Amino acid sequence: MRFKFSWKTAGWIAVAALAVYVIVEVVLAGRGTPPLPSNQSGITLHGGHVQGNRISTKSWSFDYKSAQLSPDGTTGTVDGVRNGIVLRKGKPYLRVAAEHISIDTQSLNFTALGKVHVEIIDDPQRRSFDTDLVIWTNGAKMLRMDHPSYVHSGDQTLKLQNVAINFDSGEIHLGGISGGYEVQK
Repeated sequence: MRFKFSWKTAGWIAVAALAVYVIVEVVLAGRGTPPLPSNQSGITLHGGHVQGNRISTKSWSFDYKSAQLSPDGTTGTVDGVRNGIVLRKGKPYLRVAAEHISIDTQSLNFTALGKVHVEIIDDPQRRSFDTDLVIWTNGAKMLRMDHPSYVHSGDQTLKLQNVAINFDSGEIHLGGISGGYEVQK
C-alpha cells in the first residue's frame, strides 16, 4: 500500500494540530500560579503620627488627618496638619498647621502649602506667621516663607514679602516690610 502525500493533506494536519494546541492552552491558561500583586501602589494612613528622624536627632513631626506615602516610603504628602513641630537643637521651636505638606523622608525636607500658620513655641511676645508657602531645608536648618507673609505679635500685624529663619544661628531675616510694628525687649 502506497501512501499518497499531498500538500493539501499536510496543510489540514497542521491546521488541526494548531487548533488543538490553541484550545488546550486556552483551557489551561487560568490554572497557573497567579501573579503577585503589584507593589507600586502607595500606602495610605489615617489619623496617626509621621516622624522624620536623622540618626538620633528628631527634625520635625506632624499630627495629620491623612497621609499618602510613596511605595518605597521616601516621599509623601500629608494633609490636614494640625500640630506640626519643628525642632531646634532637639527641642520644640516652631508649631506648624497647614492644609498640605509634601515630605521627603530621606533628606527630611518638607514644603507646606495652602493656609499655613507657624508660631514660635513658648515665645513671650506670642509671635506667629501666616502665609501660603513654607519650605524647610533640613540640611541647612533653614525655614523660608518666600510668599507674602503676615507676622503677628500680640495685637500687632506686619506684612512681609519673605521671611527666613536660620535655626543654627537663630537669626530671622524679614524682607519687604510694610505696616507698623512696635519692638519690645
